[in-house]
Amino acid sequence: MGETIQLTAADGVTISAYLAIPAGQSRGGVVVIQEIFGVNNHIREVCDGYARDGFTALAPAIFDRIEPGVELGYDGTDMEKGLELARGKLQLPKTMLDVQAAIDHLGASGPVAMVGYCFGGLVCWLSSGQLSGLSCVSGYYGGGIAGMLDLNPKVPTMLHFGDKDAHIPLSDVDSIKEAHKDVAVYVYDADHGFNCDHRSSFNEAASRIAKERTLELFEANLS
Repeated sequence: MGETIQLTAADGVTISAYLAIPAGQSRGGVVVIQEIFGVNNHIREVCDGYARDGFTALAPAIFDRIEPGVELGYDGTDMEKGLELARGKLQLPKTMLDVQAAIDHLGASGPVAMVGYCFGGLVCWLSSGQLSGLSCVSGYYGGGIAGMLDLNPKVPTMLHFGDKDAHIPLSDVDSIKEAHKDVAVYVYDADHGFNCDHRSSFNEAASRIAKERTLELFEANLS
């Protein structure tokens, strides 16, 4: 269903991106932001799923700036490498240039939403307040958001968390709710990574409900 394309950011850097196009008329664009594991099989499957839902989905390979072609699994070694890349080598301001390039690519054909997971959930939060061309954002279990509460989303924003997530305490979730009462914050009986069916923490019920809510957000804001 999908293909790999190239995106060029405002500073001239080119990265790859996975593009999935729906069979019929597109209902809008969805930028899909990866976890710390790169644009791997799971992220491509997420894009393909949104394409089946009628959206044009695009996942920029935001690790390409520092190491092209990163595709990691979910074991300890790959987890360590993903953390090293995301926290040690990636520069968020430059990452945001790549994300903006993805938004602009889809925006040439219509309205654009964004969804992201783990590290991508944090990028969603930053994008909601810093980038242009978005209609709405849905971020899943983004660590670090509670430390960036001075950011004010410019578009309708939805966040999803698991109450068993050891990486994101519920006190952080509560602080987000308190600081941003206009942001839709949902908590599920689930662990970190509950949307990923390649991980042991996958939770089918939480994943399904969160996707339904995300699709409702997109339907309301991409028409």
